[in-house]
Parts: sequence; structure tokens; C-alpha cells
Amino acid sequence: MAQPISSVQRGPATIGIIIALFLILFLALPVLKVIFVAFQDPATGEFTFINFVDFFNTSLFQESFFNSFYVAIMSVLVATLISVPLAYFTTRFNFSGALIIQTLGIIPLIMPPFVGAVAMQLLFGSNGSVNLLLDEWFGFTIPFMEGLNGVIFVESIHYFPFILINLSAALVNIDRSMEEAAQNLGSSGLRLFRRIVFPLAMPGYVAGAALVFIKVFDDLGTPLLLNVNNMLAPQAFLRITSIGISDPMGYVISVILVGFSLLSLYVSLLALKGKDYATTQKGGGGLMKRDLRFWEKIGCYSLVIFILMLVLSPHIGLFLLSFGTIWSYAVLPDAYTFDHYITVFSSASQYITNTLLYAGLAATFDVILGTAIAYVVLRTGIRGRKWLDYGATAALAVPGVVLGIGYLRLFHSVDVPLIDKPLASWWVIIVIALTIRRLPYALRSCMAALQQVSIMLEEAAENVGATKSRTVWRIVVPLMSGGILAGFVTSFATASVELSATIMLVATESDAPLAFGIYEYMQSASGRGPGAALGIIAVLFVGFGTYMSHRIIERSKRAREASVPVTEGATP
Repeated sequence: MAQPISSVQRGPATIGIIIALFLILFLALPVLKVIFVAFQDPATGEFTFINFVDFFNTSLFQESFFNSFYVAIMSVLVATLISVPLAYFTTRFNFSGALIIQTLGIIPLIMPPFVGAVAMQLLFGSNGSVNLLLDEWFGFTIPFMEGLNGVIFVESIHYFPFILINLSAALVNIDRSMEEAAQNLGSSGLRLFRRIVFPLAMPGYVAGAALVFIKVFDDLGTPLLLNVNNMLAPQAFLRITSIGISDPMGYVISVILVGFSLLSLYVSLLALKGKDYATTQKGGGGLMKRDLRFWEKIGCYSLVIFILMLVLSPHIGLFLLSFGTIWSYAVLPDAYTFDHYITVFSSASQYITNTLLYAGLAATFDVILGTAIAYVVLRTGIRGRKWLDYGATAALAVPGVVLGIGYLRLFHSVDVPLIDKPLASWWVIIVIALTIRRLPYALRSCMAALQQVSIMLEEAAENVGATKSRTVWRIVVPLMSGGILAGFVTSFATASVELSATIMLVATESDAPLAFGIYEYMQSASGRGPGAALGIIAVLFVGFGTYMSHRIIERSKRAREASVPVTEGATP
């Protein structure tokens, strides 16, 4: 039997209900609306499967479905080929510069894939720098960027750090005694890696591979900028923007995108079900590290340097493009200039100011919601409180294009008082979309911060007469400040370059954010220079935000360690 809500819990319960209503209105209802329309007969409004039948009977949609699945699978495979050597070499051998290599390996996440897509064309396209050199030196070219190859190449280089991060952590946690036992039985080299090491690291690999699959399958900006429209996400965008929000195919594609996002998460869990990956020692100790012989060292460093040059090429290309005058049929730009940056700050500064406003508001709302959800979930016994966590985290499984389509359909006829325009056409809807899309990041940070705050501190404050609200404001929030600030910075940085949702919701040019501006500039050859300059600004936003987030987390960690009292009898 459910316990009645006490007067002490009435406040958190009210906050929980308000947050639940917000998530229902701006996350659940738009997605449900998309699903409802996908199963609705356009003529009669009755429930039907005819829209899905039409989808799978149309050759363009069949091709788009296959292409999206193919690109996602191949991107996972290519990302695996890039990440496994970096993870294995830096965790298995005494490798000078391992920390630098790991850090450089994460840098591609700082740049959204669509930002570097055009720069990759200039470097690896049919008339790009690499192919011009290959043709001159060896008489052949490689179709790196032709059609789907280009999407796979760009997506793999951008998203492989998800596998690198998770696989490296898993390799570090492997119990070295298992490796020693296998070596005592005669296993070594590739056989040892294939039969012992990699299977034990499988949870980390599967987690990273699932993230890569979801991100690639749902990505909209990269295929659009590479002019590859025969994929699901671009088709959903084009159907809604060209035919209209009443076209059922856009909703059918959206349902398929959501379904595959959920399916990939389920398959990743199923792949690990019933298997035991536990180590026999706490902490594991990591793989045994050994020194490399001279020729092994040359081979490993050559491979690592090649991979790092490859994965950093989008940043190099974008940087050159942002300063280049003319870059066509040439290995490098003809000359260099600051004009593109002058153009951006003189005529396109609205993109930057809009982004600062939208991302700043979204990040602020995210940490407020994240802190409130964390407190309700971890500090109260309110029934159903964990559903707030589940509901907020569910935004990870909803592609941005689906959320944008849901907002257009649900709010296109909802007029906002005083401004006399639909909510779907008001810039505030962009802020709401960014808030929903980035809430899971801020929530995880706030949850981690609150878990490290002892409840005894709150009890002590209440024992001396402080009210619950005063205790939260004066005790809990200050102690969570590091996590809250890290969540704000992470949400702000990633919201600054969100394209999938915002491209659907920009009603006028004056409301457009930075990512939309980059997309618009990159549509023409003359706009690529200013577009690259905007891209560099976007990279600086995300890079600075990532750096500050790590600094804040490390500073908070050191502060907590310094504040731990030395136990009696222990050596300080």
C-alpha cells in the first residue's frame, strides 16, 4: 500500500510533477504524435498500416533504408579498425606518449561531423589533396568520398572515440591474472588477443559500438552536406520540408529511426546477456604492459601516427579552408586571408549571438531540471520518482530530426499569446528542443554530484532548525556546484552545434543558430570559406567547453579528496 506524501515531501513531489509534465509535453507527446500520424490514414484519419506498406513498396525508401543500415554497420567496422589499435597499444605496451595519443584520439568528438564534411571533400574527394598526390605519384585515385563512402568515412572518423574511450576503460580493468594464465598455457600474440583479451573487453566495445551505430543511423547533417539524400534521416527532412508536415512518409521514417535506436540498444544488451565478464580481483590491475622491441616500436608508432593524422584531418582541412582564398583542384589553397572571419563577424554575427542565447538558456534549464530530478530521485521516497530519470534519459534514443518533426506537427497551430505566431515558429521552441536534447548530459553530471554529497550534512542542517528548502539552497546546491557547472558547460558546448533538431525549427533567418548558419554557408562554393570560419568558431565553443568541463570535474575531485579527514591512527 502506497504511503501518503508527507508535508516534507510535498514540495519535491510538486516539483517532480511539474518536471514530469514538461517531459510529457515536450518529449513524450511529440514522439507519440509522430507515431500516431505514421499509423494514420491521410484521407480518413483511421488507423492503418498502409503508410508502412507504401514505404517498403517504394524503391527510393527501400534504398534509403538499406543505405542507412549499411552506412551505420560499415561506420562501426571502420571505427573499430581505427580505435582498437589505439586502445590496445596504449593499454598493453609501455608506450611513450600514451596519454597524448588518447587525448588526440578524443579530439574528433569536438567537431560535429557535418562541420568537417566539406573539408574532408577538399582533402579526400576525387579532386582533393590526397587523390591529386596519388594520381601524380602513382597514377591512381581512391574513391574515399564517393557517395556512401564519404558518409562512412566522415562518420567513422568522427564517432570512433566512443569505441576508443569505452574499450580503453575495459582493457584497463581486465584482470591481468587471466592473461598470465592464458600465456602459461601457450597462448600469445594475436591468438591471446582474439581468445582472451578482446572477449574480456567486450562490454566496453559493445557499449561504444552501439553508440556509434545510433549516432550514424540518425545523423542528418553529414549526408545533407555531402549531397547524399538516399538515406533515412535526409529523406525524413526533405519530405517534411519540401512536401509539408502532412506527408505521412516523413513520420513513417521517423518511427523507423526511433525503432532502430531502441533496437540497437536492446541488441547491445542482448549481446552481453548470460555472459560473465567479471574479474577475480578488485580493480583488475589492467593488462600486463611490456616493452616493445625496436622494430615493433617503429611499426606501432607508424600505425598510430597514420591513424592520428587521418582522424585529425577534418580539423586541419577546416582550418585551412577558413583562411584559404581559392581551394579547387589543388593540394592546398592558392592563398590565405582573414576575410572569411571578417565576413562572419560583420554580416553573420547574429548566428553567434543566437547560439550564445539559445545554448545558454538551454544549459541553464538543463542544470535546473537535472538538479531537481537528481534530488527527487536520490533524496526522496516519492513513488515513481525513478521514472523521471528514465524519462529524461529517453531523449538519447530520440533522433533530433524526429523531435523537430514532432514539434512542427504538434505545435504548428498552437498560437502563443501576445506574439501572435505559432509556438513551432517562435525561437523559444529551439531552446526547448536543445533543452530536451541535452538534458541527459546535465542529468548524469548532477546525479553523480549529488551521490557524492553525504545526506548527514543535510540532516545536521535540519537538526539546527534549517528548513528543507533552505538546506537544499544553502548546503546541497553549493556542494553540487562542481557537477552542476560541469553539466552546464557540457550541455552548452554540445547544444552550440546541434543541427538535426534546429534545422527543422528555424522559421526565419534572424532566428538561426550557428549550426544552421554553417549549413547554409556550405551550400555554395563561395560560402565555404565563411562557413569554415563559423565551423572553427563552433569547434572552439565545444573544445573550450570540453576543456572547462574536465577542469571543473578534476578540481571537484581534488577538493573532495582533500576534504576527506584522516582516520584515527592512520598515517597522514
